[in-house]
Amino acid sequence: MPTGWWIGDFLQSGQTAMLFAWIFWVIVSICLHELGHGVAALWQGDDTPRRYGHMTLNPMVHMGGWSLLCFVLIGFAWGMMPVDPSRFRWKRRGRIVVAGAGPAVNLILAALLIPAAGLYLAWTNVETLSDLTAQQRNIHQFLFTGGWLNLALCLFNLLPIPPLDGSQMLAGTTNSMYRLFTSPQAAAYGQFILIAVLFSGVAGVIFGAANAWARSAMFGVTNLAHQHIFTGSS
Repeated sequence: MPTGWWIGDFLQSGQTAMLFAWIFWVIVSICLHELGHGVAALWQGDDTPRRYGHMTLNPMVHMGGWSLLCFVLIGFAWGMMPVDPSRFRWKRRGRIVVAGAGPAVNLILAALLIPAAGLYLAWTNVETLSDLTAQQRNIHQFLFTGGWLNLALCLFNLLPIPPLDGSQMLAGTTNSMYRLFTSPQAAAYGQFILIAVLFSGVAGVIFGAANAWARSAMFGVTNLAHQHIFTGSS
């Protein structure tokens, strides 16, 4: 019977390994996402991330107490990286680079972890996921969870809704887009739209699609590995 608390539901159903994978990858992925913004900002000539002590892997720095509390309570979290766009050497267009660096990090992680999950599945030489041993299932689950979650975070953050990265990238394209997405009205409306996306099921559709695409890619890698690596065929 569901407890009504996502951590309790994982524990009650005996999915301790899945709970660990989810907590690990949410926190690590958010921190690396924010560090991606920070590295890009430094490259653009803005030392704000370093001056404010955000060039670290410390989750408390990137996520803060409220984000971590929300994550524990409802499974939703966020991160922040202080930057000063007025310092960007590419000015308005620097926003594209700095905002896009976060999702790019998530995409790179997905591109590493999804094939890794596929290769591991091929290496175990089982016909179906249900044939994996408990230990093999935990390792595979850890890799695949990190892969599809990072793909989902990349797609979600590219939505053109303030304060998500997609809106900041669009703000860097033209002067009209800059005025639109940096206006106080855009920030206010963006908060309501983002809440609607989170609770209307749209976010669930994005995460579900990411899971399906990652699963398809993973099995594609598994099949290729069976054909060209682990069977010795060409």
